[in-house]
Amino acid sequence: MKQVIVVDESLALPRGKLAAQAAHAAIAAFLRAPAHARNAWLAEGMPKVVLACGSEAELAGIHDRAAAARLPAELIRDAGRTVLPEGTATCIGIGPADDAAVDAITGELKLVR
Repeated sequence: MKQVIVVDESLALPRGKLAAQAAHAAIAAFLRAPAHARNAWLAEGMPKVVLACGSEAELAGIHDRAAAARLPAELIRDAGRTVLPEGTATCIGIGPADDAAVDAITGELKLVR
């Protein structure tokens, strides 16, 4: 079991903003997961990884593939209170879910720099 957060690096978010958006994605995806997946993930120490993609279009495609695979996933859009316009897609949380199922969607992505 693991959770993956994918961030749109083209936004060049300040570190604090990136951390806040990733936290939103982690919690939102967790809440979408079935109870058995949440419990298993918590028991394993909440493993997660933060990966990068290069555009909002790529982020949307990842979300679509995760949804089609019936993985718990949540696309995060900014509220527009600080550095981004309201509605800007910043990241997606996927899982907790089976490692192989998540890797089928995000396995080719690189770690956030």
